[in-house]
Amino acid sequence: MELEPAPLSRRGTVWSYTENHYAPPAPYVAAEPFEPYALAAVQLEAEGIVILGQVAKGVMAADLSIGMEVEVDLQVLYRDADGVDHWIWTWAPAAPEASA
Repeated sequence: MELEPAPLSRRGTVWSYTENHYAPPAPYVAAEPFEPYALAAVQLEAEGIVILGQVAKGVMAADLSIGMEVEVDLQVLYRDADGVDHWIWTWAPAAPEASA
């Protein structure tokens, strides 16, 4: 079976969420010192599938609600010893869509 890339919606609604307050074990790499972060399961707008991902820095569980609109964002997860930034996609509160 051969896999092919498929575009997915950039927006969705929060289906479930939680917070992580411990540093995951290797091979996960986090910035030092470790900072707690939120995770959200998001139902994609067009496809209806649920995708789990980290929530943008500064947004915690108290800031989230079921049904809240979010969109994909990028942020630096950590910078390595060589100064190279390692990026991840995150869920961020969605900006209101422009009306026609």
